[in-house]
Amino acid sequence: MAEEPVNVNEFQELARRALPKMYFDFYNGGAEDQYTLKENMEAFHRITFRPRILVDVSRIDMSTTILGYPTSAPIMIAPTSFHKLAHPKGEVATARAAAACNTIMGLSFSSTCTVEEVASSCNAVRFFQIYVYKRRDLTATLVQRAERYGFKAMILTVDTPRLGRREADIKNRMISPQLKNFEGLLSTEVASDKGSNLEAFAAETLDPSLCWKDIEWLRSITSLPILIKGVLTAEDAIKAMEIGVAGIVVSNHGARQLDYSPATITVLEQVVRAVGGKIPVLIDGGVRRGTDIFKALALGAQAVLIGRPILYGLAAKGEYGVLRVIEMLKAELELTMALSGCPTLKDITRSHVRTEQDRLNCRL
Repeated sequence: MAEEPVNVNEFQELARRALPKMYFDFYNGGAEDQYTLKENMEAFHRITFRPRILVDVSRIDMSTTILGYPTSAPIMIAPTSFHKLAHPKGEVATARAAAACNTIMGLSFSSTCTVEEVASSCNAVRFFQIYVYKRRDLTATLVQRAERYGFKAMILTVDTPRLGRREADIKNRMISPQLKNFEGLLSTEVASDKGSNLEAFAAETLDPSLCWKDIEWLRSITSLPILIKGVLTAEDAIKAMEIGVAGIVVSNHGARQLDYSPATITVLEQVVRAVGGKIPVLIDGGVRRGTDIFKALALGAQAVLIGRPILYGLAAKGEYGVLRVIEMLKAELELTMALSGCPTLKDITRSHVRTEQDRLNCRL
C-alpha cells in the first residue's frame, strides 16, 4: 500500500501500524461479536444507485447548513474519545482540520483537550457532546463551559445507560487517560482488576435511570439547541420530536453498545418518515465513502457524522490526515453527485437509490 492513501479505508491500516495495539483496538473495536460493527458498513454496500443522465453537472454545489450553520458539505466530525491517544495534539489538531475544511466538529465530553483549549485553537463551528450523569452538577458545569466558550449546540448521547461489552478493551486491560474536562471536578482514575477501567468509570458516572424527563432538565439549563444521538426507531424519534429537541442523530454508537442492533442506514428512512421534516435527521455509523454519504442523503439524512476515519487519519498523519479524510469524502461525494445527475444536494432524491426493501417489494 502506498504511504499516501487514495481513499479513506487505507488510513485504517496506517493507523494500525502507527498505534499501540491497545489504542488501535479501542478505536477500531465494537461490542461483543461485532455483528453490528460489520453490518454498519455492509448495509451501505447493499444499496445501489439509479443515476440520471444528460443533466448539466458542470457545477456541483455540496454546501449546506446544519442547525443554521453553513458548512462546505453535509459532513460533520462525530464526537469521539481520547484523540491524544492517536496524536499528541489531540482534539486541537482535529478542530483545526475541521476549520480548514469548513466542517462542523463535534467535541466529546471525554476529549483529551479541554473545552477551552479546543475553543481557542481555531474558528471551527463546534458542537459539544454530553451525557447526563448521576451527578447532575457535572453535566451542568460542562454545558455551561461549552456555552461560555462558543459551542453552538449540544449533542446528547442517550444510548449508554451502561457501557457496552467491548471485549478487546477487556482483554487489553484498556486504561482510560485522564479526562481533561473533568479536572478539578472528578477523578477518572478508577481501578479495576477485571479488565478495562473504562467500564468501571462508566459504572460510577453514567446514570441508568436516565429517561425522557431528564432531557427537559437539560433544556432548562442551556439556551443551546440539543441534538439527541442514539435514536434507532420511529417511536423514539417521535418522542424526541415531541419533547422539543432540535434534531436527531440516527446512531448505534459506532456499534460499541448493543450488538445486533440494526445498521443505522437500514433504519434511517423510518426515522425520517416519523419526523416528517419537522426537525433535521443526521446519521453516523459505517460511512467510509462519498457514495455512502450520497445514499444517506437520498434516504433523508441532512448530513452524516464521521467517527473512526477521523481517528485513523489523525493517528496516521495528524492534522493533515484529518484534513485528507474530510477532503477525500468531499471529493468522492462530488463525483457521485456528478455521475448521478445531481448538481445540488436538493437534487438528490429517494428515486436515486435502490435498497434491499425495494428489491424485495419488486419480487412480491
